[in-house]
Amino acid sequence: MAYTTIDDPSAFFQAITWTGNDTDGRALTNDGNSDLKPDWVWLKNYDLGYNHFLTDSSRGVTKQIYSDVTTSEGTWADLIESFDTDGFTIGYDGGQVPNKSSNKFVAWQWKANGGTTATNSDGSTDTTVQANTTAGFSIVTFTTDGGNETYGHGLGVKPDIVIVKSRSGAGSWIYMTDVIDGSVDYLLLNTNAAAADLSYGAFTSSTFQYNDNNAVTQLAYCFASKQGYSKCGKFVGNGAVGGPFIYTGFKPAFVMIKNASATESWVIYDTKRSSFNPADLKLSPDTDDSENNNSAIGGAAYNNIDILSNGFKCVKNNAATNGSGNTLIFMAFAENPFVTSTGIPTTAR
Repeated sequence: MAYTTIDDPSAFFQAITWTGNDTDGRALTNDGNSDLKPDWVWLKNYDLGYNHFLTDSSRGVTKQIYSDVTTSEGTWADLIESFDTDGFTIGYDGGQVPNKSSNKFVAWQWKANGGTTATNSDGSTDTTVQANTTAGFSIVTFTTDGGNETYGHGLGVKPDIVIVKSRSGAGSWIYMTDVIDGSVDYLLLNTNAAAADLSYGAFTSSTFQYNDNNAVTQLAYCFASKQGYSKCGKFVGNGAVGGPFIYTGFKPAFVMIKNASATESWVIYDTKRSSFNPADLKLSPDTDDSENNNSAIGGAAYNNIDILSNGFKCVKNNAATNGSGNTLIFMAFAENPFVTSTGIPTTAR
């Protein structure tokens, strides 16, 4: 059996950074080995305290939701104007996002199914799904009715993570996962709260359960780990400067960590902003803070990791990423698999 079926992760995930220039209709082109037309773009001005913007091809490029607040979906015609063959085109309306002169920006991009959706009737309530079963990622839209219902996700395998947000009503981002203890637990992507139990049925290869207690439209991003490309997992912190090594089976391009045992902020790293070890440039999806400006995760001397050829290592003893005896969860996406399908190893940075 091949080690990985995804020899080039850039076909399914890429990050891009740019400096604003006050122009409208600016095309941004990815630089990975493969062209990537994104279906989900998560964009942040990392120079300023300004919201995280999440836009996808299922809802349309003008529709955005912030990760750091609970407001409902909004419309912004000058944010992302189009998803392109190898990147996307941004607008400019004189504000701070996404092309303010001299400001620095990052966007993380995932490929689903090119914007092509289908009705899914696997659950008790129909959903609209675009799924990339190769990469273990789907975008799901549906409407809740105020009760416990099951919803089809289209992955064909059990997801590790399902992140749900109300589109038509205010509400938190419900980050559901079974990687902590096998049952479904939840955290809030827009807050620093610890994990809590969720009395939902288990994720299955076709459905997840959810209840908003309201009849509103919803959005879900679903992820299943894929060997050599993505990993959703957990580790236990040791509270030491020489922290634990976390094996992923690939050299990560993106890592997001959350202390599930304690009130600590989420932390995002990527190899576009931190091109050398240690990876010390951090953003928090639960705040609009600029890079390294969230006091909970600290500046360049706190909560750092080393990104390695087969995983990552915590190199600080701070609680957000290495709390002693705490369970920490992570999701990571590859720059290169540790070993390709033809047996070629990657190199460390």
